[in-house]
Amino acid sequence: MAEPVEDVVKTDLLIVGAGPAGASLACFLAAHRKRGIIIAAAPGTAETPRAHITNMAGLECLRDINLEEPCLRLATPSSNMRHTRWCKSMAGEEYGRVHSWGHDPWYKGAYEAASPCQHVDLPQTLLEPILTRQAVNAGWTLRFNTKLVSLSGPDGKGGIVTCEVQDEVTGRKYKIQSQYVFGCDGARSQVVREIGLPLIKKPGQGLALNVLVKADLTHLVEPDLRVGNLHWVFRPDEPTKESPPWGWAAVVRMVKPWNEWMFIFLPRPGMDLRGEDMDASEEGYLKRVKQFIGDDSVKAEVVHTSKWWINEIVAERYDDEGQNVFCLGDAVHRHPPFNGLGSNTCIQDAYNLAWKVAYVMEHRAGRELLSSYSVERQPVGVDIITRANQGLRDHIPWQQALGMLEEDEDKRAEILAEFDDLGEKGRKRRQLFQKAIEGTTTEFHGLGIEMNQMYTSDAVYLDDETGPPPALPEDRVRTHVVTTYPGRRLPHVWLNTRVPSFKLSTIDLAGHQKFCLFTGPGGQKWKEAAKIVEEKLSVGILAYSIGWKQDYEDVYFDWARKREVEEDGCVLVRPDRFVAWRSKTLIPDAAERLEDVLRKILWR
Repeated sequence: MAEPVEDVVKTDLLIVGAGPAGASLACFLAAHRKRGIIIAAAPGTAETPRAHITNMAGLECLRDINLEEPCLRLATPSSNMRHTRWCKSMAGEEYGRVHSWGHDPWYKGAYEAASPCQHVDLPQTLLEPILTRQAVNAGWTLRFNTKLVSLSGPDGKGGIVTCEVQDEVTGRKYKIQSQYVFGCDGARSQVVREIGLPLIKKPGQGLALNVLVKADLTHLVEPDLRVGNLHWVFRPDEPTKESPPWGWAAVVRMVKPWNEWMFIFLPRPGMDLRGEDMDASEEGYLKRVKQFIGDDSVKAEVVHTSKWWINEIVAERYDDEGQNVFCLGDAVHRHPPFNGLGSNTCIQDAYNLAWKVAYVMEHRAGRELLSSYSVERQPVGVDIITRANQGLRDHIPWQQALGMLEEDEDKRAEILAEFDDLGEKGRKRRQLFQKAIEGTTTEFHGLGIEMNQMYTSDAVYLDDETGPPPALPEDRVRTHVVTTYPGRRLPHVWLNTRVPSFKLSTIDLAGHQKFCLFTGPGGQKWKEAAKIVEEKLSVGILAYSIGWKQDYEDVYFDWARKREVEEDGCVLVRPDRFVAWRSKTLIPDAAERLEDVLRKILWR
């Protein structure tokens, strides 16, 4: 290895990590005309399709910077995500299935009303190149094979952070000095260790094994036989000695329809396995894969294997309290993939942070605005890791109902036999299994956990609210609460022009790196106020009137139902499309009030 060379590279922004969090952060910052350096210890973008569900909340962020269409071109559409199944093998007996990802008739309308976007299946191997390409084309420098060695500084708020990094190809060490550092370096984050972020850790749920497989299962899935991107495969009548310790059951996940699959093997619950217990030969993995496919005519090939810990960890805070180093993504929230929340939460962390950094760098906001990032996003991280781990635990009841957790094989056989009983014993057993399967649907119908984020910080203005925010329903995981209460997500409503042309969403009007003000008939003074305040504070404010003969028509009258203010009132939306403030009606000093609100939000 080469001797260290003491040289320094200077930049405003340094992102450590080029996964969904780091790469999307670079893209969002680039939309604000900010450039910097991304370093990543990996030799390139993701080699295995780890995260894959891209939900509406994540896609809405990418839609704001014109990346939704590139994602949709490569993603597997929602129509291929219709079901989650429980079966003995991919080709064999099926024990049950549920509609998933918005396809259940009971939930379909709520999904369609929540967003202009739909869930898609976009593996990390496809998402990361889209993001990194966009960032590099926008002027960011991307250095793979470059690891962070140490981090020092800043010496007071606003000081310079110095990172020592090493080029893993040449061995050369050098320093990067930057105004801000962003730790997006995953579950083993060096940035988190360097700044000593305290972590809230709960006991993990063991190890899991990913086996990436090429196998053409088209004849098993189509036409509409087993369409779905998740399949629980298990053999409840299999003797314990015939089940490998690492392969008690598997979640068979579609990667590419219908010839590439991830077999996520899980050991029997309660088994205290170490890493070596999950090891087998390629022939051993392939044997289990073929058993779980259940069709000897299918040719299967193992492409890649990897192990991972099922974690329940979240950082107590997401910054160093010096307002120069920020962490996001898996660096600060680590959890299993249930509910498909991982990469989406990474993207939303970045979307929340990017506009605040840009505004502070441009002196359009005080540095205090940056403290709202951790205050707003850390509670979301807590909710996400709790839900994802509960999503895994929600699968225990159906395993119990089938007797799969019984160590005694005779007892297990006795329980399985009850399913065939035509009397009361069989009825109770079948009802128990049905209820247990229904209990898992919080994983596949999690519209609430995806869309109900509530921000409470100094970047949200609540002084004009006379009551508390709408209470979350008992079923807060499934149920989306639509409201314009400050701190909540801007409601999606389809709009059009007086002579209908192309429809667009309220989501499409907001964002674009600016604040956005919505009003209606009689609210012209708000639009005038927005123009006055925009010029006075040098802060971009888009302003639109929605309603009868206004800028846009409320074609389905949905905005009238969802806005929660009078026609001449207003709703002010932040650049990340969360409501900042609202006024129920037009007030005499509209411009003065709007200026006061923005000054407080932006610490001006």
